[in-house]
Amino acid sequence: MERRAIVIGATSGIGRGLAELLAMKGYVVGVTGRRTELLESLRVSNPTAFIAERMDIVRVEEARIVFNRLVEKMGGVDLVIVNSGTGTRNEELDWTIDKQIIEVNILGCTAIANAAMHVFLKQGHGHLVGISSIAALRGSRFIPTYPASKAYLSTYLDGLRHKVKYEKLPIAITDIKPGFVDTAMAQGDHVFWSAPVSKAAEQIYAAIRKKKKTAYITKRWRLIAWAQKYLPDFIYYRI
Repeated sequence: MERRAIVIGATSGIGRGLAELLAMKGYVVGVTGRRTELLESLRVSNPTAFIAERMDIVRVEEARIVFNRLVEKMGGVDLVIVNSGTGTRNEELDWTIDKQIIEVNILGCTAIANAAMHVFLKQGHGHLVGISSIAALRGSRFIPTYPASKAYLSTYLDGLRHKVKYEKLPIAITDIKPGFVDTAMAQGDHVFWSAPVSKAAEQIYAAIRKKKKTAYITKRWRLIAWAQKYLPDFIYYRI
């Protein structure tokens, strides 16, 4: 039986890596993003595997229409990966930066996750994957809104998981918490424990296959997660 996936935010980085890996694994993959030329390069690389639709996730109502059109074009969908995200250092607390992060990471991602859930509820099955972040575990003086937005996404996914478990629905919900991955989002040289996109994509795919509740990418970031949770405030606030 043909497996169908949609990757939201597939033009570069983790999203593109996952889209390419899913195609290699035999999925028909719907890919979305704002940059048409990058979507087209992906589609042309494997025309039988990729179906491309331009989507600006900030334009939430339009994005939901595009998502549902893509699902219809594919004849349904088994796996939806909400990967879109943005984050820029904002020590000056520039409101325009905060606003952009909120629009993409909270409003946009919620709009698509919600639309995906409606599709899964109607067809009676599905797997929703959200790409949050290790940053979701604690605040940051360098970029206060980004960790807050990722904490929101993690909590939202947990709420959806609570719903499907309580109602005994055959829908899986997975929260992926990457550390640093070698993408444009990981700014600076010699980024700590930065993983190649290919390695991150392989570990994310393994977590999806196992329908894990939460997965840290790469696996050793679980150690950082533990430290983030339990490091005393008087130490953390001096870092």
